Amino acid sequence: QAQLVESGGGTVPPGGSMRLSCQASDASTINAMGWFRQAPGRQRELAASITRFDRINYGDSVKGRFVISRNSAKTTVFLQMNNLRPDDTAVYLCSVGRTTGQMEWGQGIQVTVSS
Repeated sequence: QAQLVESGGGTVPPGGSMRLSCQASDASTINAMGWFRQAPGRQRELAASITRFDRINYGDSVKGRFVISRNSAKTTVFLQMNNLRPDDTAVYLCSVGRTTGQMEWGQGIQVTVSS
């Protein structure tokens, strides 16, 4: 079973920055990669995604502050989060959509923005 290896996360003060990464296998079957987030009591929402054709989407609440990118092998996706705010506090989940239609999810990383 394919696994996603997530790294990054932790606690950062407001205004700080943090970088998340997620490594997947078999780039040839990856249709899109991205990050969702879920805060307590709130619905899961898109943070950012990138397709195999380099189309990028950002959630409205992170536009202008977060940047998604990939490595050259297109197996690792990065989420650079800048100017973090307390309402960015959430569990961030890596997702990979395969060309087969299958969706894979990481276990999630806690990001806490607090002074």
